[in-house]
Amino acid sequence: MSGCSTRWSAVFVLYKTRSSDRLPHARYADGTPVHTDWNRVMTTCFNGASNIVQAGGLACLQPEGLKEMNSMVEFYKGNAQILKATFLEMGFKVYGGDDAPYIWVGFPGKPSWDVFAEILERCNIVTTPGSGFGPAGEGFVRASAFGSRANILEAVERFKEAYGKRN
Repeated sequence: MSGCSTRWSAVFVLYKTRSSDRLPHARYADGTPVHTDWNRVMTTCFNGASNIVQAGGLACLQPEGLKEMNSMVEFYKGNAQILKATFLEMGFKVYGGDDAPYIWVGFPGKPSWDVFAEILERCNIVTTPGSGFGPAGEGFVRASAFGSRANILEAVERFKEAYGKRN
């Protein structure tokens, strides 16, 4: 047990010699509970980003990673502009889509869950009811630009077909 602290060495000896003691009741030789340190070790080991996620984060900060990341951001901003332009062209009140991949589409006087269900039924498109974001979201649905270009173009065509131009 070279390299182990006296405290940890005591745990192994105590645990080995007193088989009736088990976590969370086991104690160090000085009487302090093993569970406290065991819990700290476990939360330290398993709380946080995994090695592969950390490696991915570091890769994103390299020149090639930044280039790829910026390319993806521009792609989704392009999708957002397609959605936003379509809704505006159709006469809807729209917020967002410039610096975020989400577009808020207004349906004044209509409960957002009803609008969500209507769009799902008429267009086969999933949106997010605005009321899920609090009272200020009522009367809105949120559309996401996260998708392939083909899916975004298909969605706007379905929406145009179902809703046409508003007055």
